[in-house]
Amino acid sequence: MPFGYLRIELLRMLRNKRYIIFVVAFPVIFYMINANLWGAQTTEGGVRAGVFLMVSMGAYGALAASMMSTAVPWAQERQSGWLRQLRVTPLPNTTIILTKLAAALLLVLPSLLLVVLAAVVTQGVSLTAGQWAALIPAMWLGTIPFAALGLVIGSLLPVDTAQPVAMLSMFALALLGGLWFPPEAMPATMKDIADVLPSFSYADIGWHLVSGEAVPLSDAVTVVIWAAVLGVLAVLGCRRAVTRA
Repeated sequence: MPFGYLRIELLRMLRNKRYIIFVVAFPVIFYMINANLWGAQTTEGGVRAGVFLMVSMGAYGALAASMMSTAVPWAQERQSGWLRQLRVTPLPNTTIILTKLAAALLLVLPSLLLVVLAAVVTQGVSLTAGQWAALIPAMWLGTIPFAALGLVIGSLLPVDTAQPVAMLSMFALALLGGLWFPPEAMPATMKDIADVLPSFSYADIGWHLVSGEAVPLSDAVTVVIWAAVLGVLAVLGCRRAVTRA
């Protein structure tokens, strides 16, 4: 993978004020506010709400980062002619797509790790070494379907349309996935919808890990299936976008 191109992709997003404010800062702020309000409460299993909230806000920030770093930038690159510039370089089309996905995964880390840091420092969240070793990689790699969805949106829609569609998709996945309020509080219809969404299964993996429970096979299968389907669509859409640039 050409690390020069990857470095350019990372720097472009890190200099984007909207990414810093809405994707990195907001999840931390939301966590701090809600954790101070009800983070000391405990669940039926004896786990503090602040720990569950860490997973929820970390998942939201990671989901937002993976989509915001793919959908709109990719649509902008198609429209601005940047993809045409890349086509005259020695970079194969597959490398361009994989680099974009790798950049999206790396850009997930600031939001995810800052929420974890805020939970540890301000709420005294403490997990075993094994729980941390399972939680962070699971929540990091679990964003692949959302990054792929962002690439699909950016490949098919113009910039003016891609941005609101990406935002609406992001908010819908967070809301229906139970990232903003406990899934138990959802109406029955919303709960049924949540059960088939990758956002709920993604967060549910984290909730089980911090509870010291085995991850349900259904959650892992749901995330993998969504990653596979959206991944194929992303590759097809990106190849089409690069070829027609």
